[in-house]
Amino acid sequence: MADSIKTFVVYDAGISQADVEGALPRNGEVEIVGFVSGLDDAWVRLHETPNDVLLIACSGRSEPVLNLIDNAVAERPRRPVVVMTYGSPNGFTQQIFAAGADDVVMLPVTPNEVLFTMQKALARKASTSEGGSFSRGSLICVLGPKGGTGKTLTSTSLAVALVEYGKRVALVDLDLQFGDVGLTMGLTPEQTIFDLVRTGGSLDEEKLDGFLMTHATGLKVLIAPSRPDHAAVVSVDFLRDVYSTLRTMFDYIVVDTPPGFTPEVIATIDNASSVVMVGMLDALSLKNTKLGLETLDLMGFPADNVKLVLNRARSRVGISEDEVVAIMGREPDVFVPSDRDIPRAVNEGKPILISQPQSEASIAFRQLAAGYVSNSAQPSNGQVRGLRRLFAKRA
Repeated sequence: MADSIKTFVVYDAGISQADVEGALPRNGEVEIVGFVSGLDDAWVRLHETPNDVLLIACSGRSEPVLNLIDNAVAERPRRPVVVMTYGSPNGFTQQIFAAGADDVVMLPVTPNEVLFTMQKALARKASTSEGGSFSRGSLICVLGPKGGTGKTLTSTSLAVALVEYGKRVALVDLDLQFGDVGLTMGLTPEQTIFDLVRTGGSLDEEKLDGFLMTHATGLKVLIAPSRPDHAAVVSVDFLRDVYSTLRTMFDYIVVDTPPGFTPEVIATIDNASSVVMVGMLDALSLKNTKLGLETLDLMGFPADNVKLVLNRARSRVGISEDEVVAIMGREPDVFVPSDRDIPRAVNEGKPILISQPQSEASIAFRQLAAGYVSNSAQPSNGQVRGLRRLFAKRA
C-alpha cells in the first residue's frame, strides 16, 4: 500500500473539535501527525512536524487563517493547503483561494470526501513539480438583479470571446429552472447538470467532462436541467464541487445566473474571482443594478473585481451616459449598443460574435473579454482593429 498522507491539522476557535475529528479519514491512508487547537501555536508546531498536507479548520471569516495560509504557501509552495469550514461565508471562499489554498470543504463532510480532496490536491502539486503548469481557473459570475437585462447574452458572448483569445473556457447555466444557454448556443440538451447529479458518487475531471457539451467554437457548456422540477436536486454543496473541479480544467469558467440573490447565486459569488453586473438603459433597471452593486458590497465582494456592463446603451430613452454615472456612482466598463441582429442571432441559436463578428455589439463583448486576458493577447480572428474603431467613436 502507498505511504499514508501525513496531515497536520489546525482548528481555529469557534469550530467543534468533534466535527473536525469526525471528518478526518481513519482508514490508514491518512496519518494525522499534528492536531493543534488555535492558530497561535500552529506555526511553530508546523515546522517541528514533517507533513504532506496542511488542513485548516475554521468556523468562518478569519484574518489569522488567511495569514496562516499565505505564510504556509510562501514557505512550502508544493505542500497542499486544504481548508475546512462551516457553510459558505460570503466572500470568504474567494479570499481563501486568493491566499493560496488548494481546496475548500464544507462541513458536514464525510471522511471519504476529505480523503478525495487531499488526493486531488497532492496530484495537482505533483504535476506542477514535474514541470506542469497547473493553475486554478478564474470563475466569472454574470449577475443581474432582475430578468431581461441580457445576462445570458452577456454570458455566452463573453465565453465565446474568451475562446477567441485562445483560452480554455467552460460556460455553466445556473438558471436551473428556466435556463436558455443551450437554446442561445444552438445546443441540444442531451445531458444536463441534472443528469450529472443523478450519477452520484464523487466528482472528478473525467466524470465532469463527460457531461459537458462542446460548442462548434470549442467552448464547453454545462447545460441547465430541461425541466423546472429537476432544479431541486442541484444542491449548493454540489455546485461548489463542480466549480472546484472546473477550475482545475479550464482557464475561465463563466456562470450565467438566474435573477436575484438565491442561495445558488450567493454560493457562486462566494467562489467567484470576478463578477459581471449587467444592467440596461432604463430607470428601473438602473435602480435594480445599483441595488445589486450595493448588495455585493455588503457581502464583502471586492469592488475592483466587479465589472459593469450596460446593455442597449444607445437607446433613446432620455437618459444620458453622464446620468447613468450619476445614478450608478461609477462608469460602466462596457457599453453594449442596441442591435437588431442580436434577437435574430438568439433565434438562430448562433452567438452574435459568430453571426455578426464585425458588429459593434460583438466588439463590445470582446472589449469585456479583453479585460480578463493579458494585455499582449490578441483575439484569433483579428477583431482588434474593429475594437479600436469603437473606442474612436466614443472619444
